[in-house]
Amino acid sequence: MNKFEQLFAAYPFSMSDEQVKQATSELLQAHKEENNNRQVWEQCLNLIDLTTLNVDDTMEKVARMTECVNAFPQHFPGLGNVAAICVYPAMVETVRKNLTANIGIAAVAGGFPASQTFPEVKVAEAALAVKDGATEIDIVLSVGKFLEEKYDDVTDEISEIKAAIGDAHLKVILETGALQSAVNIHRAAVLAMAAGADFIKTSTGKIAVNATPEASYVMCRAIRAWKEKTGQKVCFKPAGGVSTTDEAVAHYTIVKEVLGLDWLNNRSFRFGASRLANNLLTSIQGETVKYF
Repeated sequence: MNKFEQLFAAYPFSMSDEQVKQATSELLQAHKEENNNRQVWEQCLNLIDLTTLNVDDTMEKVARMTECVNAFPQHFPGLGNVAAICVYPAMVETVRKNLTANIGIAAVAGGFPASQTFPEVKVAEAALAVKDGATEIDIVLSVGKFLEEKYDDVTDEISEIKAAIGDAHLKVILETGALQSAVNIHRAAVLAMAAGADFIKTSTGKIAVNATPEASYVMCRAIRAWKEKTGQKVCFKPAGGVSTTDEAVAHYTIVKEVLGLDWLNNRSFRFGASRLANNLLTSIQGETVKYF
């Protein structure tokens, strides 16, 4: 038995996709409505990585978004701000120069969104983003290598990037919609945590299937098992396709029920979102809000 077989044996997961779907549905039916309230909506707003990852992003657009974050407390007194701003590496310096709010600066890196470039390029890009001011780095697990069971390559890349970014937090995106099964999602989560991920994240938002409640359920099960066995707390970020208040409440409910209250803060739980912030503000204010 090689080291990866031993690793997977230590964190077994045998639920079929249909069993995961059923378990997730039952959990949400039992608990989602109790979390569908203003207090939770406000908390979800404070968990957001406010994100722009578009081909037409400009320094002016990113600076304008940053200024909206800076001014948020004046426009919405009493509400907590978003947790971080997430941008492409080339825009990190723009955020840093304009940001006065006490929040994180996240950058996608490592050949985002496909992770189909040289490992040396992935490491260098992540390190350069931190040099420019990023406090958090979001990378994509090498899905192709994972599906070929080249687990050494997958974990070595993550570990090398983690070493290169120093004290910055590392979020590893599993791209769950491409992983083909719940068992694969669980294994990818375990690999990422074993390689040093501070967060595991569902999706890039750049493929057809992104964050689903089922993927969140499986990943949270993996995080819980990891904490029970190692004592290490790994954090969680559903991202891609989480745009409505209802969707946010569903993922919040899964985190609350599977991981517990200790994860319900923006040090341990984030949403990767662009549209979600305005939709949550609309729910909170009771009228249409288009602030961000």
